[in-house]
Amino acid sequence: MKGKDGNRNDEPDDSLKRNVNRNVAVFIFFLFLSFGLWYINSLGKEAETEIKYPFRYINLPRDREISEVTPLKLVCSLKGPGYTLLKLRMSGDRPPVMIDLSKISYKHLPEGRNNDYFIITSALLKSFTVQIRSGCEIIGIKPDTLTFSLTRASSK
Repeated sequence: MKGKDGNRNDEPDDSLKRNVNRNVAVFIFFLFLSFGLWYINSLGKEAETEIKYPFRYINLPRDREISEVTPLKLVCSLKGPGYTLLKLRMSGDRPPVMIDLSKISYKHLPEGRNNDYFIITSALLKSFTVQIRSGCEIIGIKPDTLTFSLTRASSK
């Protein structure tokens, strides 16, 4: 159809739509580009995160074994460069951190049975930092207390 001036009415609309679509595509491209650059910049700064680590007891007292271990993983609060924290987060299986019962002090639970013990996890910060060797500082461990039971080892 032709308008009063003899031009087709649908041509200007098509070019306008193409311009708008192209402008939206350019805007979205640069929006993602700016987000990516911002994210890379933020990874270079100090950050904090929590990462779950499995743990295992080693060097148990003679003729003893652990029963009733809770929890299975510790949540470590880490502070360090964003790149390092991202790398730690993305790594799948983490080797367990070792809790050496011959080098730390563990105490009887006051209201527990005779073979129930506890460890304050804040005493493990230095040991865990050495074992993780991530370039990050461990600023906290959850839970704050680990409980376990030492029972006589069953002979096989």
